[in-house]
Amino acid sequence: MTAPRIDTETLRRLPKAVLHDHLDGGLRPATVVELADAVGHTLPTTDPDELAAWYYDAANSGDLVRYIATFEHTLAVMQTREGLLRTAEEYVLDLAADGVVYGEVRYAPELMVKGGLTLPEVVETVQEGLAAGMAKAAAAGTPVRVGTLLCGMRMFDRTREIADLVVAFRDAGVVGFDIAGAEDGFPPADHLAAFEHLRLENVPFTIHAGEAHGLPSIHQALQVCGAQRIGHGVRITDDIADLEAGKLGRLASWVRDRRVALEMCPTSNLQTGAATSIAEHPITALKDLGFRVTLNTDNRLVSGTTMTREMSLLVEQAGWTVEDLRTVTVNALKSAFIPFDERGALIRDVVLPGYEAAL
Repeated sequence: MTAPRIDTETLRRLPKAVLHDHLDGGLRPATVVELADAVGHTLPTTDPDELAAWYYDAANSGDLVRYIATFEHTLAVMQTREGLLRTAEEYVLDLAADGVVYGEVRYAPELMVKGGLTLPEVVETVQEGLAAGMAKAAAAGTPVRVGTLLCGMRMFDRTREIADLVVAFRDAGVVGFDIAGAEDGFPPADHLAAFEHLRLENVPFTIHAGEAHGLPSIHQALQVCGAQRIGHGVRITDDIADLEAGKLGRLASWVRDRRVALEMCPTSNLQTGAATSIAEHPITALKDLGFRVTLNTDNRLVSGTTMTREMSLLVEQAGWTVEDLRTVTVNALKSAFIPFDERGALIRDVVLPGYEAAL
């Protein structure tokens, strides 16, 4: 039976929560053009619309490494205090305009020090920009709570240093840690010192796994490193012999039964070749099997997407209902890295009433 169509404006108004969204992958095209001109960086084009199209086309290669390479131009304009303040503030305002009520933004401070800023200065500046955005969003009647995840780059050797940075700023808006970058050849266990330090300091973390690399990366992220969530995780289906029958292997059972959140990003997964279509994306089957799946954008500029668009694609191509969208939104808040009482208040006072109004 075909689900009734949900119009885009209704979807935009629905309260949303996003756990997996990269700051350097979500800049406004016009902002990239203006900041690039200010710092003397050459772009593929200086027309904002053409630049947005260039990003989307370049990312549709089906290759994670090439997908990551598109970040050269956004990172080039995020090396100064001015660039970081502006992009962080606009990031929050764009989430608010999309109906997001809770977001976790992630970025790698080590990639933003070429302009002379120190690692702590990068974090302080981004937090200042995020705070300015949250204040403006609240004043406009569209409040959004944004927490920060700091990423260590898995192909480099500064993850333990970034873990220290997370601990230092955990009372100033930073809520967790992640490792990012190419998965193949850079296993999570290479950074075990960082994860052990975070566990000892009672700091939560997620790990990119199960996208370009398969089950071993998910197993290692969970059972060796101790991740509380998995970034992407689409390859967990490799441990499900029959999706329709729900015959789960031991690792898939662990992920489902222990309520490990999967930070799934449908459009991004299509671009990197981790999934073949929205209709057949594993998020739907995993949702139906009771996994704690969450819906995310990953990189809004690079993927040409928003949370509203991701929802719309699942409604139109995978038959999702408003109830399904509510489920993944509540899932995200249940697994957010902010305190339990704050999560509960958002679910009870914001999300559930917002969806009730739409049903």
